[in-house]
Amino acid sequence: MVEQIHGMDRTGVRFPVGPQMQSKKFQRRIENFTCEKCGAEVKGNGYTDHCPVCLWGRHVDVNPGDRAAECGGMMEPVHVDKKGDKYVIEYICKKCGYEFQVKSAGEDNFEVLLKVNWKFSH
Repeated sequence: MVEQIHGMDRTGVRFPVGPQMQSKKFQRRIENFTCEKCGAEVKGNGYTDHCPVCLWGRHVDVNPGDRAAECGGMMEPVHVDKKGDKYVIEYICKKCGYEFQVKSAGEDNFEVLLKVNWKFSH
């Protein structure tokens, strides 16, 4: 019998993780893009997965960098946690509801990081 692997969303609800999501394989891709939310021209560095201006991203990966997600929906930043001297941004896909977390990048707009939690607490 194969053991079922589960993930957990930010509310603590467990959900099954399919075989395609069990791999932690990272694929570095250096890609520039235009943010679909704010229109900023973003220069990718191989680890860029969201716009540093508005913090929005797109649901394009199953595993980081693989571009295997078929959804393509917009990922809205909904919560920011401070972990040590770093910040972790929680996202929800507006199209399919997928939840994901990433570390903030040094070039991220700090004012927008701070406003994410305020927006969802009022």
